[in-house]
Amino acid sequence: MVFAFLTPLWIVVDLMILPWPLSGVLTGLRLTATAAFAGLACGFRNTERVATALVALALLLSIPCLFFAISVPSLSGIALEPTQQVLASGYAFLPYVMVAGLAVFPITAVEGVLLAFPLIASQMTVALLGFPLEPFSYYLGALWLLTLLAVVATLAGMSQLHFMTQLVNQASHDGLTKSYTRRVGEELLDVQFNAALRAGLTLSIAFCDLDHFKSVNDRFGHEEGDRALKRAAEAFRSVLRRGDIIVRWGGEEFIILMPNTSAEGALQAMLRLREVGLGLLPDGTVQTASVGVAELTADHSRNWSDLVETADKRMYKAKKTGRDRVVTMGGDIVVARFPREANAA
Repeated sequence: MVFAFLTPLWIVVDLMILPWPLSGVLTGLRLTATAAFAGLACGFRNTERVATALVALALLLSIPCLFFAISVPSLSGIALEPTQQVLASGYAFLPYVMVAGLAVFPITAVEGVLLAFPLIASQMTVALLGFPLEPFSYYLGALWLLTLLAVVATLAGMSQLHFMTQLVNQASHDGLTKSYTRRVGEELLDVQFNAALRAGLTLSIAFCDLDHFKSVNDRFGHEEGDRALKRAAEAFRSVLRRGDIIVRWGGEEFIILMPNTSAEGALQAMLRLREVGLGLLPDGTVQTASVGVAELTADHSRNWSDLVETADKRMYKAKKTGRDRVVTMGGDIVVARFPREANAA
């Protein structure tokens, strides 16, 4: 929308300095470009998908590219006075502005090459077709300069992308356990629940709560409590699939989201966790957990909140019936004794 505002402002300068009908042609081009920028801003106002955003960026760059390809031939065929020639030369610099503008966007190296190539090609096409505002030798030097600008702009865009990726990762992951935060976890639950519902697939979650965690902090200090949380998260990751999701729900509570997994499959994952163990505390006792398992279709959950609530209730049942166990469908209790010796370290 900024370009839609700025583009028509130069119309007054064109009308004052350039002869008619050339100024009229350029005015028409600017008004057309303004309408295109405005349409693009309205059409892609709420873009969330990366592919759609890249299409919008390509269209954004194509507008000044076409403007350049049409305006330069119009200017090159007319004898201009020195003042008018200075203004006309400004149109020849448009590709430089467009290539430098790539630095504003977070892009990859491949995207930078794909987006810069048409801008550089438009400059050389104008020269090769015999419409240059400057000598042909000027355009050979311009090719080198434009390429250099494209490399620098792409590197700047890549730096932006890396920085943004780091910020997103820091905001979406718990710094201690490297699990997803609850806010992001709720969004992932919503997405996975709706996807499973539409496709008619299974979706299981395990609500895990570390047993006696408050006493761990009280007896051994918060640093040892932090280490216990890290060990638990590492144990979860060691037994889960690549597509499974670990969320630190709060304090010592974790939710494990297992797409396309039945309740039996989720139970087997928790039994594998039993074999791996959650580690030993400083006094040699093993860290255990109480787990509640729920599955979308079997529990007839209406939304992801229902699914979490069901798993939460089963986790509390595991607590009340002695801890260190898994409660599954129908309230069935599986005593999941965690290893006391070798594997617990």
